Amino acid sequence: MVEASKLKSLPPVQKMHGPYISVITNRKINLTIRGVVLFSIGVFLALVLNLLQVQRNVTLFPPDVIASIFSSAWWVPPCIGTASAVIGLMYPCIDRHLGEPHKFKREWSSVMRCVAVFVGINHASAKVDFANNMQLSLTLAALSIGLWWTFDRSRSGFGLGLGIAFFATLVTQLLVYKGVFQYTSPDFLYVRSWLPCIFFAGGITMGNIGRQLAMYECKVVQEKAHED
Repeated sequence: MVEASKLKSLPPVQKMHGPYISVITNRKINLTIRGVVLFSIGVFLALVLNLLQVQRNVTLFPPDVIASIFSSAWWVPPCIGTASAVIGLMYPCIDRHLGEPHKFKREWSSVMRCVAVFVGINHASAKVDFANNMQLSLTLAALSIGLWWTFDRSRSGFGLGLGIAFFATLVTQLLVYKGVFQYTSPDFLYVRSWLPCIFFAGGITMGNIGRQLAMYECKVVQEKAHED
């Protein structure tokens, strides 16, 4: 009985947290980490999608595969990486502002499937042959909306995707008009008509990645608060 009373009087043992947990619970540092991760993912996807566009008729990796990966202008991957970071940080911020946290299929396996579908949509835009550009554009539009319905289904996600598609298409039109680069066989002013569908799907994809990273931050903070 005496020993039991002594044990009860002892102060509670504080559970030690590793350095990563201490860092991840700091909001500013975590925001920076998420931004860097999203930027890196954006740059990687830009290089991969450029490889799919350039090597569309190649089944095996050619000897000049490295040159093919970096065949686009040097400023394209950093710009896409920056846009990816902004979009990925914007989605969870808008969710919190609207008071409607995104809870649909929040797991990494779903996010990876979303990325795979996005890459497939990009590959279809360069690989699949249609009778005309209108059929291609309608098909990619249906696939992009299907991607949103399968992996998002939020009104904020759909609205942001449309805004991103409009703004990104407008910027691309201006860049092509200024002669920075050009599209082959443009049919929508200076660009291809399916380009807004790609931007819409890309916004949904990066938004899901950003939401998943933000959800992990909230989960760690809640667990630490509960343990304390």
